[in-house]
Amino acid sequence: MTGGWKLSPLMIRILSAFVILGVVIGLVLAGVYGVYALVLIIGGLALFEFNGLSDHMGSRAPAWLLYPLGLFFAFSGTVLKEVPVTLVLSLALVVGLGAFLFLPGRRQGLSRWAMGLAGALYIGMPFNYYLLLYTSQPNGTVWTLFTIFAVVVSDAAALLVGSRIGRHPFFAAISPRKTVEGAVAGVVGSVLVMLVGVSAVLGINPLHAIAIGLLVGTSALVGDLVESQMKRLAEVKDSSHLIPGHGGVLDRIDSILFPPILVYFYVTVFHLL
Repeated sequence: MTGGWKLSPLMIRILSAFVILGVVIGLVLAGVYGVYALVLIIGGLALFEFNGLSDHMGSRAPAWLLYPLGLFFAFSGTVLKEVPVTLVLSLALVVGLGAFLFLPGRRQGLSRWAMGLAGALYIGMPFNYYLLLYTSQPNGTVWTLFTIFAVVVSDAAALLVGSRIGRHPFFAAISPRKTVEGAVAGVVGSVLVMLVGVSAVLGINPLHAIAIGLLVGTSALVGDLVESQMKRLAEVKDSSHLIPGHGGVLDRIDSILFPPILVYFYVTVFHLL
C-alpha cells in the first residue's frame, strides 16, 4: 500500500454533519443559556462569512458595524429587549454614516454602510425570532423544533424529487439545479411535517398547520435562493470552507433563516402560542 488511508469526501461530509448535530443537540439540551451560546456561535460565524461575501460583491461590510448590530438584532427580543431598536438604528445611521467622513474609502461609504446594515438584519433578525419562539410558553420548544424540522424535510424532499424527476428549471439563472418539481415537493414536505407537529402533537386546527407549512416551505425556498444569488454575485461556490464537506455555515442555514419570522407572526396573530 503506497499511500495512507484517506477519508472519502462523502465520509467527511457525514462525520462533519454528526459532529455539528451533536454540538447543536447538546447546547439545546443545556437549556436557554445553551441556546444563547448556539446563537452566538452560529450567528457569529454567519456574520463572518457574510463579511467575506460582501467584499466579493463589491462593498465590504464594515466589521465594526456588522458584528455589533447583527448580535444586537439576534438578541433584541430577549436578552436586549430593554434596549430600544429605534435607538440602535438611529445610532447606526448617525454614527455609521458619519464615520465614513473620516475613515478611508469614503467613496464607498454609503454602499458599505448599507451592506453592513443589510447583513446584520439578514442574519440577526431570524435568530431573534427563533429565540422569541423558543422562549415562548408553554410550547415554544416544540414550535422551534418543528419549524427547523420542516425546513430540513423540505430541503431533503426538494433535493430528492428534483434530482429524480425534476424537468422544469426554477430560477435557473440563480440556481441551475433547482426545478419546479423539487420546489413543489419541498413545500409539500413542509406541510406534512407541520400537520404532524402542529395538528397531531399540539392539537391545533389542521388548516393552521397547512397554512404554516406553506409559509415555512415557501420562505425556506426563498432563503435558499437569496443566498444562492449572493454567492453568484460574489462569484463563489460556497460562503466559506469552515465545515469540511459542506462549505460554509451560511450554506447550511440559508433556508432556515426566513421561516421563524413568518411562523412567529402567524402564531402570534392567531394566538396559537
